[in-house]
Amino acid sequence: MHGRVPRSLHFAAALLLVMGAAWLIFSELSYDWNWAAIWDYRQKFALGWATTILLSLAALLLSTLIGLIAALGARAPVLMVRDLSRLYVELIRGTPLLVQILILFYGVFDQVGITNRYVAGVLILSGFSGAYISEIIRSGIDSIGRTQWESARALGLKRVQTYRYVVFPQAIRQILPPLAGQFASLIKDSSLLMIIGISEFTLNAYEVNSNTYSTLESYLPLAAGYLILTLPISLWTRSLEQRHRFET
Repeated sequence: MHGRVPRSLHFAAALLLVMGAAWLIFSELSYDWNWAAIWDYRQKFALGWATTILLSLAALLLSTLIGLIAALGARAPVLMVRDLSRLYVELIRGTPLLVQILILFYGVFDQVGITNRYVAGVLILSGFSGAYISEIIRSGIDSIGRTQWESARALGLKRVQTYRYVVFPQAIRQILPPLAGQFASLIKDSSLLMIIGISEFTLNAYEVNSNTYSTLESYLPLAAGYLILTLPISLWTRSLEQRHRFET
């Protein structure tokens, strides 16, 4: 035990290596850094970052619910429900998010009276991510062998009980890694909401760059801010994987 290097030291060494390589690259640039100008806009960065966090959290919760409903709908006994779920998934996954934002916000939502940009942004992000989450959950459910379903039926479990006690406990370890990746993608996809005027992190960084002409100083904090948001999701998901891991 004493001869083994703790995993945290390995991670710290890797982090220092990456930071050192980044410092060497940027130190060789012929660029006049102007961090003082960026510091004057620190509140704008903080407000945009906080807005991105709130939008992402709301979209994460809603998209997970939508994805679960669509995944179960794809396996529903009613043919119409299955077709509607499949049509929703294919339409969303087959079109770019940018196009969906423009069509839904300036077309559909305007007609139904949803004029709040933040509410519209959460709904659009949730609908987009929900289609991908639906496929992730569906693939996890499909990974459960037929014998598991038959055993649950033989025990007299109802459909809801089968999902709760048999299917989901086994499927969750299969879907956690891709689910974490989708959550991280959703956070980054929120940057596209700038096209409908939402003052989130990316739009605020763009405006700072326009005001100061300090491109790297404006977008390096942007990259760091998104990394701070996505990295904990990956670490949290790995801990859940360890908790739900069992021998097969």
